[in-house]
Amino acid sequence: MIMRRILFFLFFICLFCFPIMAYASCPYKIVQEPKGVYVIEITSSKSRANLQPVIVSDLETNNDVYKRLNPRFIVNAGFFDPKNQKTVSYVTIDGKVVLDPKQNENLMSNVALKPYIQKILNRSEFRILEDDKGKIVYDIAAHYDAIPEGYKIKHSIQAGPMLVPALRLEEEFFILKRDGKIISESASSLHKYARTAIGIKKNRVFIIIATNDYPMTLEELADFARSMELEKAMAFDGGGSTSFDSQELHIISEKDNQARKLKSFLILK
Repeated sequence: MIMRRILFFLFFICLFCFPIMAYASCPYKIVQEPKGVYVIEITSSKSRANLQPVIVSDLETNNDVYKRLNPRFIVNAGFFDPKNQKTVSYVTIDGKVVLDPKQNENLMSNVALKPYIQKILNRSEFRILEDDKGKIVYDIAAHYDAIPEGYKIKHSIQAGPMLVPALRLEEEFFILKRDGKIISESASSLHKYARTAIGIKKNRVFIIIATNDYPMTLEELADFARSMELEKAMAFDGGGSTSFDSQELHIISEKDNQARKLKSFLILK
């Protein structure tokens, strides 16, 4: 009788406690609110060193890279030129610049963009900083902004524009004004599309995915980031590039459910 009670008690522990422990071990949580908008929060401080960019030589879909690398999750990130498959965004991995938009001849030789090229090169980037003791902190800053004293850039990935504390559409050449009127826009900034964003608060990372079921303009995305009381936030590439893959969630945003092939990604290993 005593042995039966012990076995029953052990069975109870396995049945109820193990799932709770497994859930607690997950380093992130996913919340959908409102419907069609997902917020992914990295909840584990131990996972700070496991967040990093990934790049591909030939364009690949978010899901293809997810299947190949098997990370905790993967999300689309920087801008690229689909014609020559070269980057329009800086990417740094392990302290080394691995993608440089200055190496994209389509970008650098474009006569129409020449007056604004410094704005494009200085767009916002998500930075993973590390001090000499291995402490990891996150930041979002313009590419040419100084690095805080005592830190170095471990990883970074650029896109833009900055959303919070201020929306920098004109400063990062997502819109062009003449005589006070908007005469052009990049990344369909003023129109409602699926969007991807990343933000930080108290050194925690939040990813926002606005799907085709809840498309946003960049201004609306900035308002949403402010509603979350994020300290800083920036957009990643959006529209049909917006994609996310994890064990629990798979999002694609290209037309007819066809995943777009991309150049750079952010993963949680």
